[in-house]
Amino acid sequence: MEKKKNISMAVIKRLPKYHRYLGELLRNDVDRISSKELSEKIGFTASQIRQDLNCFGDFGQQGYGYNVRELHAQISSILGLNKDYNTIIIGAGNIGQAIANYRFDRFGFNIIGIFDANPKLVGIKIRDIEIQDIDRVPEYLKNNIVDIGVICVPKNNAQKVCDKLVQGGVKGIWNFAPIDLDAPEDITIENVHLSESVLTLIYLLNEKDQ
Repeated sequence: MEKKKNISMAVIKRLPKYHRYLGELLRNDVDRISSKELSEKIGFTASQIRQDLNCFGDFGQQGYGYNVRELHAQISSILGLNKDYNTIIIGAGNIGQAIANYRFDRFGFNIIGIFDANPKLVGIKIRDIEIQDIDRVPEYLKNNIVDIGVICVPKNNAQKVCDKLVQGGVKGIWNFAPIDLDAPEDITIENVHLSESVLTLIYLLNEKDQ
């Protein structure tokens, strides 16, 4: 299977949902499923599902449907879940602690370091990982291979943290600070702006009431 180039972000954003639903089908001992049956579960049209999957190769057989285990494995590979990603968290407040405690390791997302500026948090362990002083981040990056940095600091400190991560060779940044970060083009940034998400929810809720 050869991944095609210039795949739209909309298609990429739908892949995790395919992966999740196929995982549920596997746990329910479903061996195969048609695009029509899958569409009824996921909420996308059967045509949309076929178009999305065709971006990455030929899946399924006419009259047979998709082999659930094979398709789940292929999407896992497309998403890069066949690799491990050394990850550090900068900011051990509520969001940072929630991420540290979530079982992201099933995706190969291995948290190896947690850092914070609050001296009251330094030395505390989260899932056997001791929180270190944020000033140690540059030194840590020199001595360890880190693939992903998770930014969970206040807005006014986020860019400074981003710069440290980039200088330390980190190529992927998961940003929870409410700011759009400035980074070189070869740095991959995924922004999670919680305030924007809740504002969207409020808008849609009010739209239905009108």
